[in-house]
Amino acid sequence: MMRTTALSLIAVAMFTHPAAAQNRIDGQSPNAPALAAPGSLPVGVRTLNLVNQNQLNVLALPTTGGLPADLPLYDRPLNVEVWYPALAGTGGTTTLTAQLRDGVTNVALEGQARRDATADTSAGALPLIILSHGFPGNRYLMSHFAENMASKGYVVASIDHFESTYDNNAGRFASTLYNRPFDQLFVLDEMARLSADTSSPLAGLVDADNTALLGYSMGGYGALITAGAGVTDASTRFGFAPRQEVLSVHEAGSATHEALPDERIRTVITIGPWGRQFGFFDQAGLAGIDIPLLVIGGSNDTVSGYDTGIRPIWQEAIHAERALLTFEGGSHNTVAPIPAPVESFAAGVSGHYTDPVWDTVFMNNVGQHFLTAWLGHYLLGDPAASSFLNLPVDGREGWTGFAAGTAAGIRYETLAAVPLPASVWMLGFAVGGLALMRRRSRRRDV
Repeated sequence: MMRTTALSLIAVAMFTHPAAAQNRIDGQSPNAPALAAPGSLPVGVRTLNLVNQNQLNVLALPTTGGLPADLPLYDRPLNVEVWYPALAGTGGTTTLTAQLRDGVTNVALEGQARRDATADTSAGALPLIILSHGFPGNRYLMSHFAENMASKGYVVASIDHFESTYDNNAGRFASTLYNRPFDQLFVLDEMARLSADTSSPLAGLVDADNTALLGYSMGGYGALITAGAGVTDASTRFGFAPRQEVLSVHEAGSATHEALPDERIRTVITIGPWGRQFGFFDQAGLAGIDIPLLVIGGSNDTVSGYDTGIRPIWQEAIHAERALLTFEGGSHNTVAPIPAPVESFAAGVSGHYTDPVWDTVFMNNVGQHFLTAWLGHYLLGDPAASSFLNLPVDGREGWTGFAAGTAAGIRYETLAAVPLPASVWMLGFAVGGLALMRRRSRRRDV
């Protein structure tokens, strides 16, 4: 098991050795599994400033008196960072400027992707991965995934969720509960639109019909809803839920939620997904997921709850072919966050990125390995990928792609999908055209 040393020693080492203080997002542990290494493709990165217009402003709803006749609407700005295969020798800096958890400090992150490099469309349109951060977070929190997967032939779009970022989250949790699925689907629509726009720098690059959604913590909450898991009736009235019970738009069995899932999303990966431990999801709601689901978590996650949240999500999504990757003793920071930037120690927020037990770079590498295998299998249909997913439960028994002993302390469990009843298939066929039109329209009915 790759364990951390004392955080004070890490901080001293970083400040003592300038080369180690570059805040790399592309680190590779000596024990990294086989598929963790970057691919052979040069990578570019660029920023998109998107705006989802005329959305319900849940923070402006009245506390009493019912829904007003004129609903409060606003435009939601969504900054998106996009990583993609690029033409060699193009683009500028390899430095990303990101904000720390304190909401004040900006730091430089170093990778291999070059700013605004020319996209390489020689391989045709490429599968899309959408990344959705936690609360709070930002679009760089999982940049190690983004750059790594882009080097392997994917386009990766990572969202800054408005009212959920480090500098814009106070008192805005209700917005996150309502908007996460809508943000994710809006970005999917926009990536498809930009790929079809011959004047766009992403023209011809994105196969939006072959998309994976990866969400961490609250991003995982949103990803579950987007994938088909409806929330409970009780959750719409929780004290920290949006006012006027407007969360019912995502309630299991509602017309609005039934129209939400998008057939372009082929698989969902959630890391430390939030919500089940507080009763936002139950077995009936989670049964709405019918696409392959990979759940990743730490057995000591006290934020999303492993035994009360993460594991039940995996168990209860019964109509999905699914797997659970568990790091024994891991916290809520398992796998998803980048290694703690040097400046985070002085700012007092290093705990947002680190784990008390596991080394972050090693966890990142394990995540990169499994993401490569999972998406190779479910998005690319690569038969070689399945050998990395056909594993004994206990890593101590030896896993394909891991050197002897390096998977100790990790578990990988799988469950087959329970087929939907025939009556459900017939109903789905009958209303499929209507549902498809509603999904495409993206209406925000309340």
